[in-house]
Amino acid sequence: MSTQTTTAQTTTAQTVSPQAVPQQTATEQTGARTDEAAALIGDSRERIDALDDRIIGLIQERMAVSAVIQEARISSGGRRVNLAREMEVLGHYRDALGKPGTALAMTMLELCRGRI
Repeated sequence: MSTQTTTAQTTTAQTVSPQAVPQQTATEQTGARTDEAAALIGDSRERIDALDDRIIGLIQERMAVSAVIQEARISSGGRRVNLAREMEVLGHYRDALGKPGTALAMTMLELCRGRI
């Protein structure tokens, strides 16, 4: 092993050393001012992370179902996208979530269309 390689490995080890990164307390990580609030925030963040994982899984499932629909539509001579159906979906999200729901639905529809 050359001296340059050893020096590079030592430098890399020093930059990722746990001692180089000060540990934050729970209150610092959450922005809370009390340990009780920090614990509540930490627990709630774990729940949000689990919900996000479920939402991502549902969107991936929706993408797969959408691909089946698109394939059936195309193979029967139809168009890949049904704009009337997309308008229904946009309205459903808008009615349930307000104006931001429309933006969310647009993003989801874009993901589910795949590459056009």
